[in-house]
Amino acid sequence: MKRQRLRFKLLAVFLFLLFGALAVYGSYSVLTYGNRWFSSIRNPRVRTQREQVIPGDILDTDGVVLASTDPEGNRRYAEDPAVRRALVHLVGDRQGHVSNGVETFQTSYLYGFQASLLDQVGDLLAGNARTGDSVQLTVSAPLTAALADAFRQHETTAGKPAAAVILNWKTGAVAALTSLPSFDPEDIGGTVDAGDKAFWNRVTQARIPPGSTFKIVTAASALDHLPQAREVTVTCSTDVLDFGGHTIGDYGGEAHGTVDLRSAFTQSCNKMFATLAMNLGAGDLRQTAEQFGFNDNFLFRDLVVENSSFPERIGSDYELAACGFGQSSITATPLHLCMIAAGVANGGVMMEPRLLQRVTSASGSQRLGFSSAEYRTCMSPETAALLGEYMRGAVTGGTGWRAAVPGLTVCGKTGTADSTDGGEPIVYGWFAGYIADEELPYAIAVVVEGLDSGTTGGSTAALVAHDAFLWLRDHRPDAP
Repeated sequence: MKRQRLRFKLLAVFLFLLFGALAVYGSYSVLTYGNRWFSSIRNPRVRTQREQVIPGDILDTDGVVLASTDPEGNRRYAEDPAVRRALVHLVGDRQGHVSNGVETFQTSYLYGFQASLLDQVGDLLAGNARTGDSVQLTVSAPLTAALADAFRQHETTAGKPAAAVILNWKTGAVAALTSLPSFDPEDIGGTVDAGDKAFWNRVTQARIPPGSTFKIVTAASALDHLPQAREVTVTCSTDVLDFGGHTIGDYGGEAHGTVDLRSAFTQSCNKMFATLAMNLGAGDLRQTAEQFGFNDNFLFRDLVVENSSFPERIGSDYELAACGFGQSSITATPLHLCMIAAGVANGGVMMEPRLLQRVTSASGSQRLGFSSAEYRTCMSPETAALLGEYMRGAVTGGTGWRAAVPGLTVCGKTGTADSTDGGEPIVYGWFAGYIADEELPYAIAVVVEGLDSGTTGGSTAALVAHDAFLWLRDHRPDAP
């Protein structure tokens, strides 16, 4: 009998712990996935509430109206067509073509799910139509429009699929985000070709090879794991590195001569970084990549972002060597690469990207204010300082020189990556960098798809970064 009572007690304790664990997980899930549940079209409660509540406005950081509802109940977007097109992938559209735009992802605020019972009773007694919260974003509409226009101003980027994002590297606030091709949410009509992926937010959804921008990660790994990394030299000739029929060379067959880590980074020498990857081994390089967020499940409060990947298994020396300069099967989104550049600027601390500056109820009370959050520490301040010097050198005398802006301390890294799209070869041009000035703490990532022969990240994406940095220098916006 005593043994049976003991078993019942143990079972009771087990069930208690099980229910406790379920409660903890449930609370965690609501906090983590709440917006994802609310934004789902499968949520019947959301469908019902959308029919009964006037959605709140969406504003930019300076109060420019990005979305509102007119007296007839129609959802309307920014007055300026250039702003509408530049921000459509961030804001969203009334038909829901854009996945996870503010219109859908912030449903819980826009459609009044956060309203208190007192607010709801007050509206009912006053005979007022229920109105959701207004959401003010951290983005600048003029900056985003200028960023989108920058792609059209250069022959090497005009008309190509592309994307760019700007973050405040101190706080993680998203200052601008644009994806091309875009469309006008007020006049979609027949202007959108499904093959263009015009409804696709390339900043958060495009998982593509980072190319030589990944050398930021490889250099960090070498500095942390190889004691003599700063002194090691490689002779870079016109010969290629041969891995059983697979070869590695530099763009255009360039020969950089004898290079150390600093000069190899500045000139973007693939052979040095292939050698570093081989010396590091897959384990150490993967460990560093994961410190920077690769293979992590991005669950950010304000944005839905596709995960970046570093291969779990590397099957050959060639694949490992290619990882050193961002090829093999490494993928990343532009937003993640911007976070990496911002992490260098911020002394090794990557901030979580934040989009909500303020949420205000229909009665005018503030429901949410801006707050920043650290995502993770990806490297030591000493390593970040060295990488900052290397990135500065890449702009002052290396492949990123086109991104330089007089009066600003611009640091960055270019990249040119080969991949396939639908079985067809495609080349991507990258720039990831930042302004190393405390009064203008902005980082940027730019990608251009389908580069023409003879062009690189330095002759495409770096030009757009230059224009964005120039706008920031001349306008010096206030931001969270």
